[in-house]
Amino acid sequence: MSAPLDAPYAATMGFGYEQGDDGRLILTMDYADSKMGRPGYLHGGAIAGLLESAGFAGLADVLAEQPTPRLKPVNVTVTYMRGGLEKRTYARATIERLGRRVANIEVTAWQDDPTKPIAMAQMNILIDRG
Repeated sequence: MSAPLDAPYAATMGFGYEQGDDGRLILTMDYADSKMGRPGYLHGGAIAGLLESAGFAGLADVLAEQPTPRLKPVNVTVTYMRGGLEKRTYARATIERLGRRVANIEVTAWQDDPTKPIAMAQMNILIDRG
């Protein structure tokens, strides 16, 4: 698996991964009390961390056959759509544009139904190929 899941934050949060029916990478996050925001709901920071990690992992997965570039976030914007409940959460990245120097990524997080997202992120990542 790509480096973003080896990162200390991903390990601390207990992120896992699976492959979707379409072959794309899906990150998973199981609920734990340490990820609780208000009672009964996930903390927004845990959701944002999952979204950002999924974006980097999805980009690293696409770039896997190339020499490993350094990836630097330019900006990350998270939109919360509904409260995340006390259950497993999934996130999948879609690379909207992959240029030589910049990648534009959209990431969606959901719980039971991918057509009902709990949050989305727009990410612009600088690709430093050294």
